[in-house]
Amino acid sequence: MSKRNNLVVYNTLSREKEKFVPVNDPFVGMYVCGPTVYSDVHLGNARTFVSFDLIYRYLLHLGYKVRYVRNITDAGHLEGDRDEGDDKFSKKAKLEKLEPMEIVQRYTLGFHEVLRQFNTLPPSIEPTATGHICEQIEMIKTIIENGYAYEVNGTVYFDVNKFSKEYDYTILTNRKLEDLFENTRELSGQDEKKGRLDFALWIKAKPEHLMRWPSPWSWGFPGWHIECSAMSSKYLGDYFDIHGGGMDLAATHHTNEIAQAQAFCRTQPAKYWMHTNMLTVNGTRMSKSAGNGFLPQELFSGEHPLLNKGYSPMTVRFFMLQAHYRSTLDFSNDALEAAERGFKRLLNAISLLDKIIPSENAEPLDLKEREEKCYAAMDDDFNSPLLIAELFEFVRLINTIHDGKEAINKEDFDELKELMNVFVYSVLGLKDDSIAADDNVEDLMKIIINIRDEAKKNKNYAASDRIREELNAIGIQLKDSRDETLWNKI
Repeated sequence: MSKRNNLVVYNTLSREKEKFVPVNDPFVGMYVCGPTVYSDVHLGNARTFVSFDLIYRYLLHLGYKVRYVRNITDAGHLEGDRDEGDDKFSKKAKLEKLEPMEIVQRYTLGFHEVLRQFNTLPPSIEPTATGHICEQIEMIKTIIENGYAYEVNGTVYFDVNKFSKEYDYTILTNRKLEDLFENTRELSGQDEKKGRLDFALWIKAKPEHLMRWPSPWSWGFPGWHIECSAMSSKYLGDYFDIHGGGMDLAATHHTNEIAQAQAFCRTQPAKYWMHTNMLTVNGTRMSKSAGNGFLPQELFSGEHPLLNKGYSPMTVRFFMLQAHYRSTLDFSNDALEAAERGFKRLLNAISLLDKIIPSENAEPLDLKEREEKCYAAMDDDFNSPLLIAELFEFVRLINTIHDGKEAINKEDFDELKELMNVFVYSVLGLKDDSIAADDNVEDLMKIIINIRDEAKKNKNYAASDRIREELNAIGIQLKDSRDETLWNKI
């Protein structure tokens, strides 16, 4: 499709918007850092995966053949950022007296269930770190052979100082290497590393460590960063299109991935680096320590002290898409309730399309210009809030036509219906998850309307008004006309 040539994306690497030109057009390789499955997925993770689901959906809509790889980190994730502390999987397994892979299985299933509720498309490939130990070992061997890593007592470290003499280690964040050294504490006498910024590629396991594999250096486990490098290169090649994740990964994880790739095959792994922004709650950064962190299920149920009520998964998805993926997203009851009302308006307009009868004599509408504005929004670095604003122009038009203030011919009607379906369902990934989506609701409403009509016929206006008011209180509006009573969600 010609419209794909207009797509522009923001590249963290260049810190500017760039025209999207795939490495192997029309094929697109996209790698997104997946969850570390030792605990429930938090809302920040969910926002990242919803954002990249939007990107994935739009690329597919434009006609690209996308291989979307999203990994599962199920080994080698230590508590500290300096290759210290306990492995999180082993620690959790010991506390709960389970095998580590039981922990992995439980939280992987939970992760998948949350993303199912958010209506995200599954990735093309979802590799696990434990399933690619051989690839990681082979990559580490090559990095050692190329002179950018060293082994001490069974643990292999990446030599950042050596690497920095030939490559820009901070190219992704544009930070000064001297500042990184200043902000890193001095090595202790017990530290095996040559340099303060060196990080582990392979870690020798302690005797009590549960997850371990044989390697040329020791029985141990891989470092966190090498996992993504090995899996992305295996399934997407040494140089692919998009590498994504949360912005919190840029300074360490993604910086080290770039270094590993250049040390391995002399090239950066990805052409475009894309990062989602953080979440805040009432203007304060979301975190467990602040007591304002939400799990998705808490948001759905409303069982959290900061929430007035629960919100459906699609309301939350719609709320997330109302902010650009690179913008901070602030959660509050007022914002969520506003999103809930807006989402209902959008779905209501789509449902009204089934009640509109096109007119043979209606003048043509200028839908092409509005369609172009929708594509222009998404072509501008996947600007979902601007797309939603354009869709509400369609909502206004649908309401006007339904109220008889404007007519529409059959050709324009079919085009309007297709546009709403494409952008609301296929691109934004929304669906009707309310009770009104149940197959029996239409029949139930017919029964209620018949009871109300009977009350009016018997001049029992008090009962008639009460039915209208109580339906209105639960978000259903009745509209009386000369021939019949119609209903819609508000």
